[in-house]
Amino acid sequence: MGFNAGIIGLPNVGKTTIFNALSNTKAEMANYPFCTIEPNRSIVAVPDERLNKISDILKKENPIPTKIEFVDIAGLVKGASKGEGLGNKFLSHIRNVNSIIHIVRCFENSNVAHVEGRIDPIRDIELVNTELILSDIELLENAKIKLERKAKSGNKEVKKRLELVCEVIKILNNLDSGKALLDEKLKEKGFGDDDFVLLKEYGLISLKPVLYLANVGENGLSNTYSDEVKRYAESTDAQFLSISGKIEEEISELPPDEKTEFLNAMGLSESGLTRLIKSSYKLLDLITFYTTATQLQAWTIKNGSKALTAASKIHTDFSKGFIKAEVYNYKDLIEAGSEHALRESGKLKFEGKDYAVKDGDIIKFHFNV
Repeated sequence: MGFNAGIIGLPNVGKTTIFNALSNTKAEMANYPFCTIEPNRSIVAVPDERLNKISDILKKENPIPTKIEFVDIAGLVKGASKGEGLGNKFLSHIRNVNSIIHIVRCFENSNVAHVEGRIDPIRDIELVNTELILSDIELLENAKIKLERKAKSGNKEVKKRLELVCEVIKILNNLDSGKALLDEKLKEKGFGDDDFVLLKEYGLISLKPVLYLANVGENGLSNTYSDEVKRYAESTDAQFLSISGKIEEEISELPPDEKTEFLNAMGLSESGLTRLIKSSYKLLDLITFYTTATQLQAWTIKNGSKALTAASKIHTDFSKGFIKAEVYNYKDLIEAGSEHALRESGKLKFEGKDYAVKDGDIIKFHFNV
């Protein structure tokens, strides 16, 4: 699987409620800060309507969906970058995820304490973002000290890395709580793909894609607070979603038939959690391809990945002995109605290892080891 999303936010914003609904587990919850200390983890199937349709056409039973991991990280507080509220430990967990789901409290509840005293979504977002930026600055300042010592030898690669680290520190010190995106600022300065590869080694939180999730009450998916979060997300080129964690937790506990009935009664085609899972998948810029040689199975790769990379996801032998890939797309299968008709239409093609896999491709790898 290999891809994950970290759920972050201030304490008592509903992170663990939403995590429990996602995973159908019962991670500990309480109305006080730091109930969650070690991250809760859950691997969740990605909803995919195409999988069942392919299964019906190809007569493949028990298809295997692709999956994504969600990590419930303990709440951050002001001063986390300096160790407040066990902050340093929690920040290290955020560095290890691929993307961030930043949950923002957009509901009133006198029984659930707010660490800052009252609801203010933008203040809460900027408080967390400031701590994340300060944490990145501290990490890079430490790296800078080591690089300055090594640069005295005259090594060109070390000097290049030092120049990059110094520029990132400078940009981070001038970011407005994340409103100006670090990657855009670096591109404006002329830094390219190779530089981003170097920066990836540091696990900078400021470079991770973000989805702002407004956790609203039980009286609708939109309110004044969530509207503020939506505008903020749009201003930072981040994704936005609004759900009610409490309702989603209740839905997740229903039997499948009752769940569908409940959603229909609310005029919804899918749950908020399904939308969140799909959005998280999109946030990571992932695509799905399928294999059908034995069992029908969905696989996850980065958008733009080549056939050789896709082959290695299944087994290293597939990539080591790669000969060719037999490829057709889901859309063509649906249009043809059967694999036989698709072959007759000429839509099935043979591709080499440099073929860029497309979302919805159905692939049979030919290999020899």
